[in-house]
Amino acid sequence: MQAGLFRSAVILGLLSCVGPFAIDMYLPAMPTIAADLNASVAAVQATVTAFFVAFGLAQLVYGPWADQSGRKPPLYVGVTIFIVASVGCAFAGDITTLTLWRFAQGLGAAVVMVIPRAIIRDMHTGHAATRLMALIMLVISVSPMLAPLAGSGVIAVADWRAIFWVLCAAAVASLAMTAFLLPETLAPADRVRVNLRSLMAGTATLMTDRWFLGLTFIGAFGMASFFVFLTSASFVYTGQFGLSPTGFSLAFAVNAIGFFAASQAAAGLGQRFGARSVVRVATLGFAACAIATVLLVAAGFTSLPVVVAGLFIGNAFLGLVIPTVMVMALDDHGDIAGLASSLGGTLQMLTGGVVTILAGPFFDGTALPMLGAIAFCAAAAAVLALLVLARPAAARA
Repeated sequence: MQAGLFRSAVILGLLSCVGPFAIDMYLPAMPTIAADLNASVAAVQATVTAFFVAFGLAQLVYGPWADQSGRKPPLYVGVTIFIVASVGCAFAGDITTLTLWRFAQGLGAAVVMVIPRAIIRDMHTGHAATRLMALIMLVISVSPMLAPLAGSGVIAVADWRAIFWVLCAAAVASLAMTAFLLPETLAPADRVRVNLRSLMAGTATLMTDRWFLGLTFIGAFGMASFFVFLTSASFVYTGQFGLSPTGFSLAFAVNAIGFFAASQAAAGLGQRFGARSVVRVATLGFAACAIATVLLVAAGFTSLPVVVAGLFIGNAFLGLVIPTVMVMALDDHGDIAGLASSLGGTLQMLTGGVVTILAGPFFDGTALPMLGAIAFCAAAAAVLALLVLARPAAARA
């Protein structure tokens, strides 16, 4: 059982790394891309936002498709789209073309967000599912720790376009893994034929389930805080704090370690204290830390150690929230797990995209606007958690 769980975590985790790698390897190159393509900071940030928006919208297709055809066919199509788009990014001659190909890349990468979560729901529920989700996040944790370093290494010996060739090779490897190592987890008898009526019925069920929506948006604001960091951090760390691309990658890795280390404790804490209590306490901790950090910076304590330490502690709290709310939101919807996973992912990614767009005009290359937007997201997640989790389980429908 333990060996099977670990093998599943490794396979699903490596598949799930494709999307994060497409973001994290790219981050150290953003200032270089701005200079090379003669683009503004906002225009380069839009290439990340375009990826997020496409990533969110495409999940609406992959989820229902996976419920009807099984989990593997959508993976084949999505990863192939990602490969083609990566080649397009490598040949982009201007920022508009790059943004369009990044959008297409997000359309393909979305499949590795939806399908692994649906596979987890096929195999497990409750604490076992949370444990598998946490193990997958442990595998994914190599992305924010190693991908920026890999990206800075690539641009040190080649140029930023080579990053997309590396992503293309990784996607080809993922395609082979899907074909030869990943079993189909949705039996033909359990598949749900998708038609407009059933799709609308399933969507209506989810969109009127306040428990599902509440948990989804707790996770959405948590993820939005990370999206703000992703689109801003390279400019803040290299501009305000004078770090090299490699230095930025190391600082980014420190911020990410808190999240993924804490995520490994989520299942155990949920089993001991209850998932509701874990989410409630962790969101409050996240909000308190984020607000304290932005107040310190606003008061003049603007140093790299203050920013990195604040984000490290805040992300540790966030690491307890994300895997727990993902599992809690799907637990009651096993019969439409693909649709629930895709709709939840879409709402989360679109929330992140909207927040980064709204935060964009306030960004001035310094840490304060970035931290302010993160604090807003953290406070929103905490308020939602208090409202949603205050209702007793029997009355949550």
